[in-house]
Amino acid sequence: MANPTLSAIMWGLALLVSALAILSFARGLTHMWRTVSAGTPDPGRLSPVGKRAWGVVSAALTHREFKGRPWIKAAHWLVMVSFPILFLTLVTGYAQLRVQTFTLPLLGHFAPWEWLTEVFAWGGLAGIILLMIVRQRAGRGTAAEAALSNDDPDGAAAAADPNGTPPSSLTTPHPRDSSPRGLASRFLGSTRWQAIFVEWVILIVCACVVALRGLEYALFSHTPGLEAHATALHFPLTAWLGAIFAAAASSSATSLANAIVLVSALKVLTSMTWLTVVGIQTGMGVAWHRFVAILNLYTRRNADGTKSLGPADHMLIDGKPVTSEDDFDDVPEDTVLGVGTIEDFSWKARLDLYACTECGRCQELCPAWNTQKPLSPKLLIMGLRDHMESASNVQIVEQEEGHQKLGDGEVLLDKGVPPSPHSFDLVSALSLSGATGPEGVSAVTAPLVPEVVSEEVLWDCTNCGACVEQCPVDIEHIDHILDLRRHQVLMEGAFPRELGRAFRGMESKANPYNQPARKRMEWAKKLDFDIPVVGEDIEDASQVDYLFWVGCAGAYDDTAKKTSAAVAELLHTAGVSFAVLGSGESCTGDPARRAGNEALFQMLAAQAIDTLKEAKPQKIVVSCAHCFNTIAGEYPELGGSFDVVHHTQLLNRLVRDGLLTPVAPASAASAAPTSEDTTDEAGAQSAGTTASVGAPLKVTYHDACFLGRHNRVYEPPRELVGSLPNVELVEMPRNRDRAMCCGAGGAHAWFEETRGTRIADARIVEAASTGADVVATACPFCSQMLGSASGTSAGFVSADADDQSTQGATASPGGKLPEVRDVAVMLLESVKRGQ
Repeated sequence: MANPTLSAIMWGLALLVSALAILSFARGLTHMWRTVSAGTPDPGRLSPVGKRAWGVVSAALTHREFKGRPWIKAAHWLVMVSFPILFLTLVTGYAQLRVQTFTLPLLGHFAPWEWLTEVFAWGGLAGIILLMIVRQRAGRGTAAEAALSNDDPDGAAAAADPNGTPPSSLTTPHPRDSSPRGLASRFLGSTRWQAIFVEWVILIVCACVVALRGLEYALFSHTPGLEAHATALHFPLTAWLGAIFAAAASSSATSLANAIVLVSALKVLTSMTWLTVVGIQTGMGVAWHRFVAILNLYTRRNADGTKSLGPADHMLIDGKPVTSEDDFDDVPEDTVLGVGTIEDFSWKARLDLYACTECGRCQELCPAWNTQKPLSPKLLIMGLRDHMESASNVQIVEQEEGHQKLGDGEVLLDKGVPPSPHSFDLVSALSLSGATGPEGVSAVTAPLVPEVVSEEVLWDCTNCGACVEQCPVDIEHIDHILDLRRHQVLMEGAFPRELGRAFRGMESKANPYNQPARKRMEWAKKLDFDIPVVGEDIEDASQVDYLFWVGCAGAYDDTAKKTSAAVAELLHTAGVSFAVLGSGESCTGDPARRAGNEALFQMLAAQAIDTLKEAKPQKIVVSCAHCFNTIAGEYPELGGSFDVVHHTQLLNRLVRDGLLTPVAPASAASAAPTSEDTTDEAGAQSAGTTASVGAPLKVTYHDACFLGRHNRVYEPPRELVGSLPNVELVEMPRNRDRAMCCGAGGAHAWFEETRGTRIADARIVEAASTGADVVATACPFCSQMLGSASGTSAGFVSADADDQSTQGATASPGGKLPEVRDVAVMLLESVKRGQ
């Protein structure tokens, strides 16, 4: 067999390295356990066990959390599954350092197991090579990409990379586009050396397994008594390689055995080196996620395995969910509301931070990051993770030093506290983007805002849910941002100045428009039929089919009023009985909750729930995606469960049932309204759209985040648009679960963006790129934001450069922005043609 000296040396070295690796891994695991368990309580995360366990298994086997990029999904699946399957080859590798013909008892020569091993050895090898190519092609990002949101973009980028491209010369409107069609990198800010290290470990291990299988075939064929195992039955995918090894060894069993010792040693030492490094680098999410992701998926907010979208997570006070405004009464003075420091984070939030793989899928679709703002969900999570790690290490040193406090920036290298909590890649991205100062986040426990998360980063978020939707390990980004906002609003009284008016309006008049309740029915004045009001014309809503929840926007916003009237007229035409609450309606509280004012939300929610319970509706139809999400998703945990449908769902059903019949225009030219009609019907600010004679009207549908991504309502609005005669539905590049936000969510409808491209401008320009005449919407806030968008901040110029009053903008001369219209308004226009 193998040279005894070689075998003994490799065996001893493997044992020594393995012992150090196990100690390092155990130390890292203990540190992470202490850090996570130090978090505040978060009840309900561990049960029901069976349902949660099955969710983890199904998510792992199907890889359903991976959105898009099917080849990457397949490659990662192969790499992931190969890890547990090939673990037993590590056991074999240890034994083969001493006995080169060793095989596992029972499984060693069991053909199905041998097939499985070889399939996943080759599959893991192919998968990791593909993933390495993907990362290499994507690059690490540039200083120019990061600096786009800096106060001095060109200056900051030039200081970091004097020979690089200045940010001012990058292509608009999406210079940070890291999708397959974009030039930016979703790995900007990710710690590159860690990713490369993990990839090469996997590559070497898989290659060693393949090589060992070939060497075993060659050795068996030259070892008396084992020749029968050297067949394609036992080596289905490596017999050809074994034949090459056998020929190269010139029938020398000793040479083959020595080769097995060396390859086994390489495999063992590589695996143990990985174990040692991850034990030291506990913030190395790209490695630790293979363990932590399982726990994170198990403890996700929704036990049924769905994403943490739709309703916002409940606020916790002393580990108990807030479900009433009374929960804020008699709260002790030292109670912390929301999250102010890392010590206030729950154990689940801390687990989230460890689970981040730094893949950048969230960053890729974030509307804030893609419109040159400093918020990147990935960089936010990484910054919080590094702060948590550093603060934890400093606390340990402080305890060892007799609880002596260390100042921020004090470096104790001899105590194991690094000079910076970040890798070079991350601190460069954070500082260049303007998310933090040049040093990155605070290294010691400090107020998270602004020492870790800047105020601008915190308030850039629109709650669109793209980050949560895309995250393969189900990190709950929105919940963490809301907790930070809750602390700022409720404890610090710190929030964007414009929100003050909306808060006052909701507090005093139960609507963020600060309008009196008597004006809530003005939208219905021009209708030629009467709408019964609950409590005035009818005793309660049980006497009608639907209670129409108009919403604050539908009652007070000029454009949304037209949608409210259109919905009412369509229901009347279809013979559907309905009623409204009139002046008895109030704000659902969504703007307050999404802005972090949980106390105000609880007050408004209680008022609305009491009103709805008194109204006794059979079903509720709403035309606002935010009202839909709040009433259908958030009120049940507060004691208000109602049957709620969105107006596009109901209208689509009425069209399918033949109760509403869209009629084609007399000519294609009349399919688009005139410029006079545009202002009157749609409220859009662009010039009227005119289709070519005989050509269908091109319509693109904009997915409202709180209808689509948050509540999975994608098809009814599209089916409704598709039912309109002489209309061609065209999709924007980003649609459905990858759709871009309009910029109104997260209470952004009530305060202005201050940096970069206006989100609505970027979205309307994307709509224009499809050649659409009309952007169909299904939410009043989407209509409001897109209808007011000019596209100019997205780098587009007016179609008529000499006409300063023209607000249309295009990438090419002569074009116009599409007008913005609610689906209900379009349907009503079509139905009226048949009357």
